[in-house]
Amino acid sequence: MDIFIEPIGRLINQFTKLPGVGKKTAQRYAYKIINMSAEEAAEFAAAITDAKRKVKYCKICGNFTENDVCDICRTRDKSTICVVKEPKDVIALEKLHEYKGVYHVLHGVINPMEGVGPNDIRIKELLARIDDGVKEVIMATNPDVEGEATAMYIARLLKPLGVNVTRLAHGIPIGSEIEYTDDVTLSRALMERKSI
Repeated sequence: MDIFIEPIGRLINQFTKLPGVGKKTAQRYAYKIINMSAEEAAEFAAAITDAKRKVKYCKICGNFTENDVCDICRTRDKSTICVVKEPKDVIALEKLHEYKGVYHVLHGVINPMEGVGPNDIRIKELLARIDDGVKEVIMATNPDVEGEATAMYIARLLKPLGVNVTRLAHGIPIGSEIEYTDDVTLSRALMERKSI
């Protein structure tokens, strides 16, 4: 016998699909939704469907945008491209208000153990962006095994093109993720990047 009535059980099941949300947290979220007014619940549902409908990937960099091309790609210095794993890494770097170039989101890293190779992430799109105007590519993938391997692979492809390839300085703990790094450490790592 199921201990939850079907609508609550379905809601709990949906919340458990979110990263980091276990059964107990999902139950708390479900109870919170049930205790909302009908208007609050409708606003919550509308925010989800609106985000899903309106948010897409920038056709140049792969970051989140509401338009075909994001504001960063339209307005910033294109001579420096910062390569990151995911759109959430762009947010982490943008919070510093120090970087003035553009980004390139790979949407993953090379990870043979999970069956992810160079053709499964946006490396070809990065290479297509390299022209005479690009002077530096900053590799800002996470400082873990997969992030380092991806950075080195891309660096080997870019160096023959005459582009200066740099890597965020180590200061970000090994095995951590950029989005969880404090602002001071992330800022210092960005300022002290080195050629690879």
